[in-house]
Amino acid sequence: MTDLRLSGIGMTSARTRDRLVQRLREQGISNLAVLERIRNVPRHIFVDEALGSRAYEDTALPIGYGQTISQPYIVARMTEALLEGGTLDNVLEVGTGCGYQTAVLAPLVTRLYSIERIEPLLSRARERLRELGIRNVRFRHGDGTVGWKAHAPFDGILVAAAPLTLPEALVRQLKVGGRLLVPIGPEGEQELVRFTRREQRLERESLGGVAFVPLLGGTS
Repeated sequence: MTDLRLSGIGMTSARTRDRLVQRLREQGISNLAVLERIRNVPRHIFVDEALGSRAYEDTALPIGYGQTISQPYIVARMTEALLEGGTLDNVLEVGTGCGYQTAVLAPLVTRLYSIERIEPLLSRARERLRELGIRNVRFRHGDGTVGWKAHAPFDGILVAAAPLTLPEALVRQLKVGGRLLVPIGPEGEQELVRFTRREQRLERESLGGVAFVPLLGGTS
């Protein structure tokens, strides 16, 4: 991948990205490391070339297979909310998708494990992250609803699709003190929730309404 392709021109240029970052600041995103990742990750390489001119709009875009790339605000909000409270060493991402959220989050944690149920999307995401030089991610083609038990417990879990109810398997794989970010609910009624696992309980904090594709089990 050429430097020009990564840096972008016109609607994918650094100036366009700066405007996006400014909008996110105005919407309340304050973590400087997260804002720098939004600025530096070339979102346009994660969408079809025909949609490249829209890559830095603050909106979700289709990536095929009935999936979407999340809007930058949601990616920034989830990343910021996951990181609040300290450094995370061992993190699980459920729903790799095109790999954009993965690329934003990976350099901000020590190790990232990412599961995707749709194999062609996973292959494309793996290729994009390799081209960006991001090396601390392990990918798996699998059912994200059951987590990745071999690498548990996790300091943080980020779920990029919406289950109707909280997947208990993910809660069991969360370290005491760990944080789980997940959109929950049916279409049109979803809310982003941050769970923090304590010794004898699970703290629940609503972070507002969102719209995600549903979290499905199995693989394809």
